[in-house]
Amino acid sequence: MNPIVLIPARMAATRLPNKPLADIGGVPMIVRVLRQAQLAGVGPVAVAAGDPEIVEAVRAAGGLAVLTDPSLPSGSDRILAALEVLDPEGEHDVVINLQGDMPFVDPDVVRRLVALFADNPGLRMATIVAPEASPADRANPDVVKAVMSLARDADFGRALYFTRSTLYGEGPIWRHIGIYGYRRDALEQFVAAAPPTPLEIREKLEQLRALELGVEIWAAVVADAPISVDNPSDLEAARDQARKSA
Repeated sequence: MNPIVLIPARMAATRLPNKPLADIGGVPMIVRVLRQAQLAGVGPVAVAAGDPEIVEAVRAAGGLAVLTDPSLPSGSDRILAALEVLDPEGEHDVVINLQGDMPFVDPDVVRRLVALFADNPGLRMATIVAPEASPADRANPDVVKAVMSLARDADFGRALYFTRSTLYGEGPIWRHIGIYGYRRDALEQFVAAAPPTPLEIREKLEQLRALELGVEIWAAVVADAPISVDNPSDLEAARDQARKSA
């Protein structure tokens, strides 16, 4: 197995414009994500950038970045475009899609996802979930919830659905963490198979396209969800964490 980690990023964001270059303790957020991915040590790491400003910031920090078409509709399209530039011969058979808004993601989370593919040769697409941080997560549309088929005490299982909606009833709530893994051919098929599907558009969650197309998604369970920067208050929380860890 020969993994590669790709981080899609673009400047346009409704709730937090220019998010990838947001300063967190003197370091652009995208550079922090890049460094955490490099610490995982699972393979080469590159940023699939939708804007030249992101490329410049990554290269200034000594990282690798590929400029992709800014009109691409999703992160999956963006990482495939970068992959075709970086690896036209198809040497990397597992692709990790690490979102560019998790500046403190634990490198062990990336390793856990890669290990899931190593231990399960039939796996085609996978992601990561963590327990809810508080009861408020259940009604927060910024917290994507995974509906799981998960045996008691199991550390991975099949994801049945993902939603931003409130989940009711007894049982754990699993927070989805925006990290995906694909077998390379599965990524190529996913991007080529269809345009965004009705559920994907409704929930603004591209993984629902895979489920609508009949692709199984499995998820590994980790202990904690990293800070995900979706809005100005999240950015302040990330800056506070950077100050505390300085």
